[in-house]
Amino acid sequence: MRADTRLVYLANPNNPTGTWFDDARLARFVARVPANVLIVVDEAYFEYVDAPGLTTALRLAENHPNLIVTRTFSKAYGLAGLRVGYLIGHPSVVAVVERLRESFNVNNVALAAAEAALADTAHLAKACTFNNSERQWLGDALSARGYAVLPSQTNFVLVDLGRDAADLERHLFERGAIVRPMGGYGLAHTLRISVGSRAENQRLLDALP
Repeated sequence: MRADTRLVYLANPNNPTGTWFDDARLARFVARVPANVLIVVDEAYFEYVDAPGLTTALRLAENHPNLIVTRTFSKAYGLAGLRVGYLIGHPSVVAVVERLRESFNVNNVALAAAEAALADTAHLAKACTFNNSERQWLGDALSARGYAVLPSQTNFVLVDLGRDAADLERHLFERGAIVRPMGGYGLAHTLRISVGSRAENQRLLDALP
């Protein structure tokens, strides 16, 4: 951080790696950030978290009014097309955001869907349990084939090939398995693979060379 730093942005769990900072590490970091610097912690994948020692940055908010947490309904809730999420922060920070945001930035359909999603805790629990089980299975299967798989607390795994991933990405695409190349993130040697159903995950494995 520099003297002119005004905002620090962290994604926890992180995209595109799937990795994370545990509560203790995040608390140590937040405590070192000057009070006049905003800290934004993006918890888009919060609902998938099952790692010991990882909960939420909100536990630090009471003592750090410069801390902001953002979340979304696009991941575990499955409402990506509705583009709805939310921000939690100190009233003074929220007041500034309120002055800057568009008047009708979330439509009525998205609001209704978000309200229904929040009420359906059973569906959320089922979706997260399924995802985390398949994430483990897929990661283990890829590792068994010799691929380096980063630990993940999201709905995807990042595979490090140790070489340019373009050829493998093209090979999979031609066989109907679409993965995401990470060259735009400066990680040209990796591929991000979303967790699907068991049949979809097996189809990916079958398409590997």
